[in-house]
Amino acid sequence: MSTHMPTHISRQTFKLLPELFGDAVMGEIFSAERSVLGWLRAEAALAQAQAEAGILTADDARAIAAACVPSGIDLDRLWAEAVNVGYPILPLVRMIAAALPDGPNGRVHYGATTQDIMDTGVALQMGEALDHLAALLGSFGDAVARHAGTVAAARTHAQQAVPTTFGAKMAVLLAELTRQRERIALTARRVRVVSLFGAGGTSAAMGERSSAVREGVARRLGLRTTEVPWHVARDGVAEFGVTCASLAATAARFAREVVDLSRTEIGEVREAGGHHRGASSTMPQKANPIGCEAVIGMSGTAGALSSGLFRAMEAGHERAAGEWQVEWYVVPLLAELAAGALATAADVAAGLRVYPEAMRANLDAEDGLIMAEAYMMRLAPALGRERAHDLVYEAAREARENGRLLADALREVAGPGELAGLGALPIPPESYIGDAEAICAAALDAWRTIDE
Repeated sequence: MSTHMPTHISRQTFKLLPELFGDAVMGEIFSAERSVLGWLRAEAALAQAQAEAGILTADDARAIAAACVPSGIDLDRLWAEAVNVGYPILPLVRMIAAALPDGPNGRVHYGATTQDIMDTGVALQMGEALDHLAALLGSFGDAVARHAGTVAAARTHAQQAVPTTFGAKMAVLLAELTRQRERIALTARRVRVVSLFGAGGTSAAMGERSSAVREGVARRLGLRTTEVPWHVARDGVAEFGVTCASLAATAARFAREVVDLSRTEIGEVREAGGHHRGASSTMPQKANPIGCEAVIGMSGTAGALSSGLFRAMEAGHERAAGEWQVEWYVVPLLAELAAGALATAADVAAGLRVYPEAMRANLDAEDGLIMAEAYMMRLAPALGRERAHDLVYEAAREARENGRLLADALREVAGPGELAGLGALPIPPESYIGDAEAICAAALDAWRTIDE
């Protein structure tokens, strides 16, 4: 197979983001060569299944399968003729047939239509892509699972809320990754489906043995068979794309957390360093979170691209009139962006620098205000929740406005005997982390159970 691309193929727009942070394996899965190989595999399996069903002779099927090899395809000619036809399968079939003697050369692509072959090929690619995404997700989750323990500030609306642990924070992410694993498996099952129903989706050209042929093709390619065509039912392809965008978004949520926690004023985590890693061309002190930035960029792009697949779902009648072509562009890019986001996030998680001393110091950043809920809940049994809330609210306002410790302000604003049930003040943050340890254990157990 020629590896040289004609001018209209080789002069593609340079895409900096996947060039720097893309995934080579996913790029190979959706390469031109692998796309053509998928179509050739579909044509070979079709001939073999038809021989098994008695539509072709065994000799014709063997000859056709032997001709369905990459070395017999001139890619320059294939793409040039595909521009004229609009699709690549007609010139592909002509090249296969040209390599055969009379007889089997008239049996290539027998009873199939272009979209049967291309959809079967993309089903193979999407299945392989999801297997690779599952492996990348596994590496990401394993790296996340190593982080635990340290008491830190939980934040809501970008402000400190109550104490938690860094492990509990990561446990929420790990549980999301566990669900994503399950989502990948479900999506893989739904997209690994053969397409073979002919021109109008009725299998009329294949005859009464069409069901047996579909089953034979599916079995040979490791796909599921179906008794209903999906030429214009693109929900499975859309699910693949949405899964890719969702995986990238999960990676971006982690990346955004790292970006926020690595702010100079917070300084609780940082991406792994290295010579000129994240360096600025003008500010020598900078070590920008460039891995996380790439993940966020890939996720934002994937989310926008995935919307195109809902437009492709609008295909009408028994064949799309332009909607299908949306998938040709969007599906490979979504797979590449998801893979790049997961792989980069896994690298960040594996090398993440965590600073427990900064986490502990930040708990005291507002002079104990982070413990306001703890005070309120300890006062509530005696005072009632509303009085306890109002009392601590008043103390918190006093502490914030006058730069005082919350415990001191609380002593000042409380009425006689109202603080009797509190015990020694201040209450340490470590005593108010609730089920943080149990949350970590549950998330780790669920992640490891799927592994088993």
